[in-house]
Amino acid sequence: MCRHLGWLGAPVTLSSLILDPPNGLGVQSYSPRRQRHGRLNADGWGAGFFDGDTPRRWRSAAPLWGDASFASVAPALSSGCVVAAVRSATVGMPIESTAVAPFTDGRWLLSHNGVIDTAVLPPTRHAESVVDSAVLAAAIFDRGVEALGELVAEFGAADPGARLNILAADGTRLLATSWGDTLSVLRRPDGVLLASEPYDDDPRWRDVPDRHLVEVRDGTVTLTALRGAR
Repeated sequence: MCRHLGWLGAPVTLSSLILDPPNGLGVQSYSPRRQRHGRLNADGWGAGFFDGDTPRRWRSAAPLWGDASFASVAPALSSGCVVAAVRSATVGMPIESTAVAPFTDGRWLLSHNGVIDTAVLPPTRHAESVVDSAVLAAAIFDRGVEALGELVAEFGAADPGARLNILAADGTRLLATSWGDTLSVLRRPDGVLLASEPYDDDPRWRDVPDRHLVEVRDGTVTLTALRGAR
């Protein structure tokens, strides 16, 4: 299991989203509060952001809590659209930077918090790694991220044990699904944050019901129940 977050709004620093909050991803890498599967997210981290229309990424297979280089640079990196994650590897999966979200097709940044049997996924030749999250991301890119809700419902029906919390961004919108794990939303005056768990105790955080699609665009948050929602 992993933890991830997405931001869409006014440009803010990566440090303000990832490292500075009292329960940001930096803390969630060793002490998550709502994680249901696994205790640590020490198998790598990734930070993706949009530079104009271009997605940029910084990924590592090392724990986020020990990355002094990122900590020194993160206050100087800012963007209005960010996707970041810390990883807890599925047993038997390799520990490598290419296995860490966010994944990209050159247009979207995408993170997966969960697990899936890759045998239920359509064949793809574009996965960045052999890990399930990378194969899932490639399958979604191949089929089209715009159909994220339908794809998650389809893949979830094919693998009833799957956990499919997806977070994707293209610079102008965020798409996310809650399917088997926690997801919360925070509406701030300067933008909207989606996260596996709140990064602080702000009372404005709201939990997203399970098996829902979330779309954030132009400051508006829309929730839609997915096919198969209980």
